[in-house]
Amino acid sequence: MVGELRRIRAIADYQFGSGSGSALFSDEVEVERSKNTGKLRFARLHGVLLASLRASDSLFTLTIVGAESLLSGMPGLGYTVTVMDDVSEFPSNGKNVFAKHVVAAGEDIRPGDEVVILNSKKEVLAVGRALLNSEEMLAFGTGVAVRTRRGRNG
Repeated sequence: MVGELRRIRAIADYQFGSGSGSALFSDEVEVERSKNTGKLRFARLHGVLLASLRASDSLFTLTIVGAESLLSGMPGLGYTVTVMDDVSEFPSNGKNVFAKHVVAAGEDIRPGDEVVILNSKKEVLAVGRALLNSEEMLAFGTGVAVRTRRGRNG
């Protein structure tokens, strides 16, 4: 179990930046393996899913609880996208984020990165996958910036 914890923390550090593994995965985290392949698949804390490990690229997809856990441990996380408060209900309901609604984006964001969608109060609205880099999100007036995977309400 110690080796599994070290491994998932290392993956999170690689994906989200140094220190994120410890912020996301406490010592009490439970790791679940795939029954078919034996590979790491899910990380849960007291039965609540924090993140899933994608088989295609061995990187994490976060849940809302996982995103909140990550942000509470790393307030300066660079993989966040802040949207206008007028449209914050849309990502909360699982709708995609358009570039014209983005007011701030972490400098490190590249297309394909897992990102946390926030409102101006830094509350987690949703999690998803970036389709544009941070500069494009702020510069473009049209197009989808983040494909929302899971909204807080949806």
